[in-house]
Amino acid sequence: MGLIQEFKTFALKGNVVDMAVGVIIGGAFGKIVTSLVNDIIMPPLGVVLGGKNFADLSLVIKKAVPAVMDGDVVVTPEVAEVVWKYGAFVQQVVDFLIIAACIFVLVKVVNKLASLRTKEEEAAVEPEPEPKPSKEELLLTEIRDLLKEKK
Repeated sequence: MGLIQEFKTFALKGNVVDMAVGVIIGGAFGKIVTSLVNDIIMPPLGVVLGGKNFADLSLVIKKAVPAVMDGDVVVTPEVAEVVWKYGAFVQQVVDFLIIAACIFVLVKVVNKLASLRTKEEEAAVEPEPEPKPSKEELLLTEIRDLLKEKK
């Protein structure tokens, strides 16, 4: 029973729940950014590039070789085409840059809001009045002042 209780305590901590919510929202945010890149940003770039889909841009390094058959016997097996898909890579880089920029702005806004909140809390807290001096302190102050006057 101790292991189950320990897991329950761990799973219900605020940090774990916050992290889970962040991962879920991050996944949804990633889909939104992917759609933004694929459906909004890349089509105009494709038009600029001559009507091509940006993700389909590639460079064939080695062409495919079909299989050579002698009747039912395979003499040379088929060799697949080797392609360098730089368009898909560039698209992923654009995705990353947009996500990074959005998260940067989000963190800046959250930090700004947090600093405003702490400033409001500090302003709302009234400073405590200075404590009244004790009788001993008052007496010592009087003695000090009298000694100063004698000099």
